[in-house]
Amino acid sequence: MVKKSIVFILLACLMVFSCSSNTQRITNPDSSYQIPVYKPNMNHAFPHDPNAFTQGLFYADGFLYESTGLNGKSSLRKVDIKTGIIIRKINLSEDYFGEGITLCNHKIILLTWQNKKGFVYDQDTFQLISEFSYPTEGWGITFDGEHLIMSDGTETLYFLNPNDYSLVKKIKVLAAGQAVKKLNELEYVNGQIYANIWEENKIAVIDPDGTVVGWIDLEGLISNKDCSQKIGVPNGIAYNAAEDRLYVTGKNWCKVFELEVIPSVSADGITSKRNH
Repeated sequence: MVKKSIVFILLACLMVFSCSSNTQRITNPDSSYQIPVYKPNMNHAFPHDPNAFTQGLFYADGFLYESTGLNGKSSLRKVDIKTGIIIRKINLSEDYFGEGITLCNHKIILLTWQNKKGFVYDQDTFQLISEFSYPTEGWGITFDGEHLIMSDGTETLYFLNPNDYSLVKKIKVLAAGQAVKKLNELEYVNGQIYANIWEENKIAVIDPDGTVVGWIDLEGLISNKDCSQKIGVPNGIAYNAAEDRLYVTGKNWCKVFELEVIPSVSADGITSKRNH
């Protein structure tokens, strides 16, 4: 009887903890290892330039910084979140297809797709500081406080030295032992890497060792009827650490959505409270 009572108390505690988040957790029936799928709460929807073929996104000092793609239409932008108004903008040369961006030590790092070249800009003025090269395609990039983390459209993430952009290490991203390909836009959120998956309505939540520990389901967040023109795939993740909020958008979306961030998840499925 004592053992049964202990088991009951433990189960009750787990139930209370699991219900403490407003984020809905959905069971993934397609995997023998039950990677949790989360449907986050949407707090606000803000206007977004529907002509922006969004490639990269980050949040800093109350503004969104965005990179857009396509040859002849690629740009770097500073955007007012609430109004969608572009505060500052520079265009890339027609030779370049803009890709992901991140902020590193007050500098904006911007990748290009197949040119194997990255650009470094001053955060305040958008003045070009320097250029660097890499041997792969450039897709997404983020900064974890120590390394730049870059994707190239495969299942591999590359950790780069932020001082000279040399390769420190690389990892393969696996979900239940299976490679997760088409890793795109990246964002570092509370010790984990969030990644858009090209052509899918979900974000992978990845531990630094490459293990996918959760999925964020973006299905139904927006549709073509919400915008005046056809929308593309989700692409663009930004994290507001001060308010623990996530901003997501997509290619030619007319809106940016503010979402509640999911609980921290480990590879063994255990959730934990966030440290602020």
